[in-house]
Amino acid sequence: MTQPIKQHLIDPEICIRCYTCEMTCPIEAITHDDNNVVVDPDKCDYCMACIPVCPTGSIDEWRVVKEPYSLDEQFSWEELPEQEEIEAAGAGTGGDIEALDDAMAALLAEAHKGAGGKSKAPASAAKPTVNLYNLANPVEATVQGNYQLTHDESGSDVRHIILNFEGKPFPVLEGQSIGIIAPGEDAEGKPHLPRLYSVSSPRDGERPNYNNVSLTVKREEHGVCSNYVCDLKTGDKVKVTGPFGATFLLPDDPEARLLLVCTGTGSAPMRAFTMRRQRAVGEKSGGMTMFFGARTPESLPYFGPLRKVPDTLLQKHLVFSRLPDKPLEYVQDRMAREEEVVADLLQDPKTHIYICGLRGMEEGVEHAFANIAESIGQPWHDLRDTMRDEGRYHVETY
Repeated sequence: MTQPIKQHLIDPEICIRCYTCEMTCPIEAITHDDNNVVVDPDKCDYCMACIPVCPTGSIDEWRVVKEPYSLDEQFSWEELPEQEEIEAAGAGTGGDIEALDDAMAALLAEAHKGAGGKSKAPASAAKPTVNLYNLANPVEATVQGNYQLTHDESGSDVRHIILNFEGKPFPVLEGQSIGIIAPGEDAEGKPHLPRLYSVSSPRDGERPNYNNVSLTVKREEHGVCSNYVCDLKTGDKVKVTGPFGATFLLPDDPEARLLLVCTGTGSAPMRAFTMRRQRAVGEKSGGMTMFFGARTPESLPYFGPLRKVPDTLLQKHLVFSRLPDKPLEYVQDRMAREEEVVADLLQDPKTHIYICGLRGMEEGVEHAFANIAESIGQPWHDLRDTMRDEGRYHVETY
């Protein structure tokens, strides 16, 4: 009998088609077609370079198989196949799998510090639509508006972009992303791959019951797509793929408490969450607490509108690291100062945590959670993993 092997796979439901893993793989073992991003079993050497760069944990999938799933099989999937029962697939499959398991366990433990582990959707979240429009069949949207959000001295240019899908269906949930395809070709003469942006509007549209979606986009100096999007004019046509993402979703339970931690354009899904809650339950529901970091008020997207959201709906902690004559302060510092608030949320089984922003924020936020959890007698890693398993802990950093 052929010795079983452990095959590396990617979950097509959770994958947001950012193609970061493909660009990171040192041996070009990851590839894509119009639908899915997949791992070539003939090339993969389990180096694990792709694991820490994945923002969703979709890359962290493995199956013990007698024969590897082919590329064609993987390209056709809408969801992963279940693990088949394989005789002697456990400890008796031989030293190779056991050694691989040991190596994987160590590497995954380190990698998950960046990836946030593989999260699950909240139990009460709506069922998302995923990959309705792909590379071969993008949908065309019309730019309805382009508004500058930041005006700080550093020259930061963050834009609020509104796209109108008019009569074309585009069902998207808070926390999902969409892909924008910039025109032209890359240095190798290939069409540009979509660039992923988190949706910053609720499911019923930037304007209620209109088929439009908003994005929060920061112009990057050498960013092909970010410059393209930030320069869009009203009436321009844009090719869009998606929606993507099946875990970083809002619970539909109105009693769920939300702890939102973000920096910069990581505010996009948080804005969508806040607007959805406000439209769904009005101003009666508390249960949302936000720690939002930026350099200055002028560089904080949505600073003005955020200040107008009632405290009864959203407890706001706006944190600035570059205020004149003020000490540096980051979101983790404010979390430590508000230890009682965070501790209360950590002890509530109805609390859902969402972290979104630059990857550099993760270590400090993790450290703050660990200290606060320890103060209430709970090991943070155990509590975090329990929350993740229950669909209550979500990280999306880039």
